Amino acid sequence: MIRLIGYLFGIACVMFFGVAAVVAVYLTGVSKDLPDYAVLNSYAPPVTTRVHAGNGALMAEYARERRLFLPIQAIPDRVKAAFLSAEDKNFYNHPGVDLSGLARAIVVNIQNMGSGRRPVGASTITQQVAKNFLLTADQTFDRKIKEAILSFRIEQAYSKDKILELYLNEIFFGMNSYGIAGAALTYFDKSVTELTIAEAAYLASLPKGPSNYHPFRHAEAALERRNWVIDRMVENGYVSQSDGADAKNQPLGVTLRRGGSYLAASEFFAEEVRRQIIERYGDNALYEGGLSVRTSLDPVIQAYARKALQDGLIGYDERRGFHGPVATIDMTKDWGEELAKVPGLSDVPEWRLAVVISVDRKSAEIGLQPGTEANGKVKAERRVARIEAENMQWAYRSSKGDRKTAKSPEGVFSPGDVVYVEPIGDAATTETFRLRQPPKVQGALVAMDPHTGRVLAMVGGFSYAQSEFNRATQAKRQPGSSFKPFVYAAALDNGYTPASVIMDAPIEIVSGGTVWRPENYGGGSAGPSTLRLGIEKSRNLMTVRLANDMGMNLVAEYAERFGIYDKMAPLLSMSLGSGETTVLRMVSAYSVLANGGKQIKPSLIDRIQDRYGKTIFRHEERVCEGCNAGSWENQEEPTVVDNREQVLDPMTAYQITSMMEGVVTRGTAAGKIKLDRPVAGKTGTTNDEKDAWFVGYTADLVAGLYIGLDSPAPLGRGATGGSLSAPIFNEFMQMAVKDTPVTKFILPEGMTLIAVNRKTGMQAFEGDPDTIMEAFKPGTGPADSFSVIGMEGTMDPEEILRTSPQANQAVTSGSGGLF
Repeated sequence: MIRLIGYLFGIACVMFFGVAAVVAVYLTGVSKDLPDYAVLNSYAPPVTTRVHAGNGALMAEYARERRLFLPIQAIPDRVKAAFLSAEDKNFYNHPGVDLSGLARAIVVNIQNMGSGRRPVGASTITQQVAKNFLLTADQTFDRKIKEAILSFRIEQAYSKDKILELYLNEIFFGMNSYGIAGAALTYFDKSVTELTIAEAAYLASLPKGPSNYHPFRHAEAALERRNWVIDRMVENGYVSQSDGADAKNQPLGVTLRRGGSYLAASEFFAEEVRRQIIERYGDNALYEGGLSVRTSLDPVIQAYARKALQDGLIGYDERRGFHGPVATIDMTKDWGEELAKVPGLSDVPEWRLAVVISVDRKSAEIGLQPGTEANGKVKAERRVARIEAENMQWAYRSSKGDRKTAKSPEGVFSPGDVVYVEPIGDAATTETFRLRQPPKVQGALVAMDPHTGRVLAMVGGFSYAQSEFNRATQAKRQPGSSFKPFVYAAALDNGYTPASVIMDAPIEIVSGGTVWRPENYGGGSAGPSTLRLGIEKSRNLMTVRLANDMGMNLVAEYAERFGIYDKMAPLLSMSLGSGETTVLRMVSAYSVLANGGKQIKPSLIDRIQDRYGKTIFRHEERVCEGCNAGSWENQEEPTVVDNREQVLDPMTAYQITSMMEGVVTRGTAAGKIKLDRPVAGKTGTTNDEKDAWFVGYTADLVAGLYIGLDSPAPLGRGATGGSLSAPIFNEFMQMAVKDTPVTKFILPEGMTLIAVNRKTGMQAFEGDPDTIMEAFKPGTGPADSFSVIGMEGTMDPEEILRTSPQANQAVTSGSGGLF
């Protein structure tokens, strides 16, 4: 018997060593192909790029995988406890593989054999890290063995906290969210530190199968799984019995966070920032790089800009009458369900879609578009309201605004018509609404700090939801007369003065066998007039003569220097703004005039940091010497060195500013701009009134806008920059500067103010009523003789003397110059 036992023992030993040798050979072979776990040291997952306004408010997020990396120290203990309880309660005690858990899983799987149930896994958090980072998700024996070997090695190389950090930042939670920070924002619109026990438990239930525990499609299963995790947290001692019971009584409370832009009215701005980042760094940097972008956007000023432009566009559009309903729905069905299918303007929250239920001579009964539940189902509430006749009278006119087509709501609406409405009073309780419609006319407005070039506001159209085309940066339009200040700036920089006199009379330009006869807006001419009057009254004939006298090459040089055009053709018609440029470029050019001639580099982005917090871009290029001193040792206060290029004489900038103040007080914008401080600006109207511009500024804020149809067409007689755009500028500026100190334009040192006659430009006599204080550079002053630029072929000297009786000396013609 002993011999038999020994014999069997020997066979068993041989078999054991044989199996061991086979296993060793197998493991050796498997180990040869294992990936290098050292790559975990350089873990840099795709991370969400976040864009912030100037005050730090979140504007937008961009990501292929919504993930925000969080170090383990920033993750609360209750959140870690939820995941440990759900996935690996022995995480801090096992060496990478939980042998007791593995044994339990084997027993359960043997018991379930033939039942059709899915096999139970026993992967630890370490094993999941090995699989997610280093292996595939194949359900094979080889992969499980590799996973176990890597888990042992990872445990030897990294701390438990590091492994848990990798896991919590990598796992997929559904809804395109990765990592615990991204999931907290996606499902609850909260930071990780704000998660409750119930919310943390629900997120911990998702890695097992996000689609199986969808908060709306599988709400019951999600609630059951969450409560199971809470029970495990109680069982493991992480949560008290009472807190666990309270957490289980709470609803899921999922509030899905929408993607895209989060700051109201910032859509056009955010999209332009997105384009610039892609252009500068590429797609991957934006969608995977985890950049932190601080923009120059001022949310308050942005809201003012949006409101002012929308008010102006709506006002113009409603004067042209009603375009018709947005859509028509079948009223024999549930109108709420049908109306919910009609897309609205998501970025115009003041407006709501409504359907006309019935209509009579005094009013229209409407049904407001119902909201939707978080699961996407239409709410059961059906709210009914009214549009009174007096709140839609503008709609009685045709879409061209030229004639009345209705006398009451009955002539405008039919049941089933879908229209936009805006509440009168409290939106939640009012039963009275006014009729609205998205305007066909469009426009853009940009506001900028003239001292830094920071773009504070940008509105690229009436609604981003209506059209994503950004008219502030992408639409190239003719600036019309708003270009003229740069023609005059070139003249003032090259020997002319604001009191130089130019002939305002018909002129013919012959070029290439064709004859061009420019005209003043409205026709007529004023004879000899000063440069000041020419810009105040926006005289085309004077501007053409001035440009012709200087030479268009000089005008083109200045236009390019100011960044209005990259390359300007030196054609005389360009002096009247017939070239095409953008609102952003025009506002940037006017900023140079406002800041005393310093070069401007417009920027929507103040700073960009990479995922590690390193600054990789900064707009501010000025140097502050001594700002980083560690302590104060009686040194002088630090100074900011302005190293920007001087592209225009500060004295010229002041002269142009003073002349454009006259545009506001006496010229083409007279009566339209009403501010409590000095303001300068210029109107612009293109041929056939296709575009209406106004660009202007105070000492600390520049704003410019245009109005026009996307496919340029006449806006109608009288649709000028003064009548359409200047009031919008005024509305915006009144709101934007109301709480800021009054700052005046500063007269540069060395300039002299001299009283001159407004018409002749000569020094005024005592008691002369038609005088103005004009700024002159050193060595210049009013002319001693009445000299007219561009007089040839227009009027004889006697006629000029007759029309200008204050000219007290011989009349001559010439090119102007220093007087």
